[in-house]
Amino acid sequence: MARPRKTWSQAVRNALISGAVASVASTISLSILGKVELGESAAPVNGPSQWIWGRHAPYENRFSLRYTIVGYAIHHAASVFWAIWYEKLRQRFSPPQSAAAVLAPAVATTAAAYAVDFHFTPKRLTPGFENRLSKRSLLMVYGTFALGLAAAALADRYRAPRAKTRKIVKKRLLPIR
Repeated sequence: MARPRKTWSQAVRNALISGAVASVASTISLSILGKVELGESAAPVNGPSQWIWGRHAPYENRFSLRYTIVGYAIHHAASVFWAIWYEKLRQRFSPPQSAAAVLAPAVATTAAAYAVDFHFTPKRLTPGFENRLSKRSLLMVYGTFALGLAAAALADRYRAPRAKTRKIVKKRLLPIR
């Protein structure tokens, strides 16, 4: 049986979903951890807006269109960017037989994102939330991001056998003509 052709356009289409899930999941994590550590849920989400508004942006605590919405938009765009690489990495492997096989490329991509974010990027272009959250919280945010990347693939993995089972049951229930 021939393997399906793996394309960049398919990776981008898949990344729009996996990146959105990773973005939302990690933003929820940022907000919860911001509330716990800083008393302000918007504070860490404001961090990425430093790309536009400067190095003071991560220290803005309150929700605002200027900092929070811009910060989320930048975070979302970066999430989709990393999701493209995740989807291309997933394409290189045969269909996963286990959840670990789906999570491994997500963890590898997230580790690359962390390395680039904090070791190869000018300070102004880092996520900004590292200025406000503890290292432990950063680990949780990046872990949530990895789970978000893998979530759609994990859902597909568990949905496929159920769909196949429904088709078999449906065929058995239909009267034979």
